[in-house]
Amino acid sequence: MAKRPTTNWREDVAQEAEALAAGALDPEYACMGALFPEALLVATDHVLDSFEAELPGLGGAGDARVFAVVERVVLALNAVDDVHCGYETDEREQLCGYIDEALTEHDVDVVALTSRHGLGRYELTDKWRNW
Repeated sequence: MAKRPTTNWREDVAQEAEALAAGALDPEYACMGALFPEALLVATDHVLDSFEAELPGLGGAGDARVFAVVERVVLALNAVDDVHCGYETDEREQLCGYIDEALTEHDVDVVALTSRHGLGRYELTDKWRNW
């Protein structure tokens, strides 16, 4: 299954905490806890839980249904970002990649889907995405 970006972010926070505890990192250079506060991670996971619950059966669904699922997850992530201001360039790329990979794992041909609508593969979320 596609690895959630929040899993990566939690790992980064934990690694930094270990480095701080071991004295291998100057606290002045620590930033992961500030970049990824628990409230952001929990809110993002809640959105991704809902997204993942909608994935089964999408492979045989029509384009409108797939786009509706993508729209819902993107709008929900917009709301999280509005509150937490947490998605920078790398995080955006990870979230978009995760959405693409999760859809692909559930037999949605993202390339064909986006192509049928005059979009590039990596434009799947652009219509709704504010982050």
